[in-house]
Amino acid sequence: MSLYEIPITKLSGIGEKRASLFRKLGIDTVGDMITCYPRAYDNWAETTPIAELTDGERYVVRARVSTPLNNTRISGGRMMAKLSVSDDSGYMNLVFFNNKYISSMLHYGEEYCFMGRVTRDRYGLQMVSPEFTSASTADAITPVYNLTAGLTNRMMIKAAKDALAMLPEVIKDPLPYDILRRYELCPLSYALNNIHFPPDLQAMERARRRLIFEELLTLNLGMRLMKSRSYEETAVHMTTDYTGEFIKTLPFELTGAQKRAVIDCVCDMRNKPSPMNRLIQGDVGSGKTAVCAAVCYHTVKNGYQAAFMAPTEILAQQHFETFSRMFDGTDIRIELLTGSMTASEKRKTRERIENGESDIVIGTHALLSESTVFHNLGCAITDEQHRFGVAQRAKLASKGEHPHVLVLSATPIPRTLGLIIYGDLDITIIDELPPGRTEVETFYIHEDKRDRALGFIKKQVDEGRQAYIVCPLVEEGEGDTELQSANDYAAELMLGAFRDYPVGILHGKMKAKEKEAVMARFAENEIAILVATTVVEVGVDVKNATVMMIENAERFGLSTLHQLRGRVGRGRYKSYCILVSDNRGENTEQRLGVMCRTNNGFEIADMDLKLRGPGDFFGNRQHGLPQLAIADFSDTETLAQSQEAAEYLLKVSPDLSDDAMRPLRAKIRQLFSTTENTMN
Repeated sequence: MSLYEIPITKLSGIGEKRASLFRKLGIDTVGDMITCYPRAYDNWAETTPIAELTDGERYVVRARVSTPLNNTRISGGRMMAKLSVSDDSGYMNLVFFNNKYISSMLHYGEEYCFMGRVTRDRYGLQMVSPEFTSASTADAITPVYNLTAGLTNRMMIKAAKDALAMLPEVIKDPLPYDILRRYELCPLSYALNNIHFPPDLQAMERARRRLIFEELLTLNLGMRLMKSRSYEETAVHMTTDYTGEFIKTLPFELTGAQKRAVIDCVCDMRNKPSPMNRLIQGDVGSGKTAVCAAVCYHTVKNGYQAAFMAPTEILAQQHFETFSRMFDGTDIRIELLTGSMTASEKRKTRERIENGESDIVIGTHALLSESTVFHNLGCAITDEQHRFGVAQRAKLASKGEHPHVLVLSATPIPRTLGLIIYGDLDITIIDELPPGRTEVETFYIHEDKRDRALGFIKKQVDEGRQAYIVCPLVEEGEGDTELQSANDYAAELMLGAFRDYPVGILHGKMKAKEKEAVMARFAENEIAILVATTVVEVGVDVKNATVMMIENAERFGLSTLHQLRGRVGRGRYKSYCILVSDNRGENTEQRLGVMCRTNNGFEIADMDLKLRGPGDFFGNRQHGLPQLAIADFSDTETLAQSQEAAEYLLKVSPDLSDDAMRPLRAKIRQLFSTTENTMN
């Protein structure tokens, strides 16, 4: 029987009541306990002499109890116990609250190791409620686990030891021997025991590297199998290439990157028995919309409908207007479907869609409604992929008989992450900007230069331009109260620097209709200066906006800053991005310096991954990726090695059906069992 089939209650001391606490941590079985890896380690052997302690830091101190315990009752009926400990270099005080057992645990004259944060008061150095252990047993590295109320770290340690004791003597390793040898990885049994209870840091690191490699390899293989497994044949057959005909209708020349993207899509749609499943990734302003228009034209001319789903009504409206202009003079019928339309408008629109009287349908989530039925959907396009989950993408595609699927993203993703995030998609990158797109000039300033920056914005507005000012927060009390909220900052600007200018405010807590109304007024130049949160990261195309000023810029990831910067520089006017930060740390200087040095989104994304980790790229896990137990995508070296190993194994066994691959296949099923992307 698998350890994943044995309930946690089979471990000593875990009844149903305590098991419910373990379940809060996602631990239902003995196998779950074994793969609940420590989040950190306390190394009791790394001690610091008392004389070298610094206020505010966490230390391990080896010292002997040098005064008797003194118990006193303080306000609220609480008990406080105080004593002093000393080593050869000095002494410090220990304070414990409401611990009635402390007198029987710490004995005068005996030596212990104490771990905690050191503070200084008028009586000298002290630790409040430190952890401690006898000095004779203090050379061990102790695991530290994630906890929930009612579960202590001691309980977790005992459960981990009991669970590991149930491992069979011989464990079938999911990694083939040649992979272990090639990448110098330890066996699974060694890894599991030493990730929990390593004798030294070297053993822990060796175990950790092996488990991270295995998890990333499993994820890579799972995503690649999803991509390569046989799709049902599409019922959408497109025999004729209309690319040349479409290009002749354009009043401008497509870039080489745009042409390559169109060719990739058309080849998928004409030559594959399974549906196209492609991502077009390109910086803001790189011309993804024109590529989509070409794909829609090709789809309609081959006798099918195309659907184009945008994340907001105002973006859907903008795409509708753009497509209407591009297809003016053709016989292609374009439809708009959004949630704010009246019931009568939506009903009539849906009738035309179902009857085949509409060729291209542009809309929001309204496209996903059960009442939206297509006559013969041939291509489903999703704009701003990161705003939609995998399930929504699939639901739009389900409106046809395995139609072609195209998704767009303006978020540059490093290639190593892209292979995972979009592992089920073929990827085309548009890596050049159309002629006429000017690079946005970026400046990094400290707060003492803010007034000059506001003066510069006034000058731009006086010349007829518009500006964005972005703040990290919405309301006081939400997050860091030192930061000014967007509401307060907007009010301050309205009463101060911009009292003679129309100022608007936009944030995520506003209702959808309110946001749409504000953005519409900004697009019409009724608002000159828009104070907003990152909700403007994906917004309407306001060609007249020439300044993007970002307060507390150090609070944002580089990729978010790059997206925000992409809101300006969309017209014929010289545009500017001003990053404001008073954080003078080396990391901030380095990160914001990258923004001033380059406008290349992929270079910025790579730097963001190195400096900040992968959080910005994954957001709220909208991509349907499984939850990882130990791997970290910022470990680019192991990530690259796991991708190399995945390619090697799939060459050996394209579907991992060889007997030697069965344990690995089981690991893939287990990893993906809790996601939308469950492996069959």
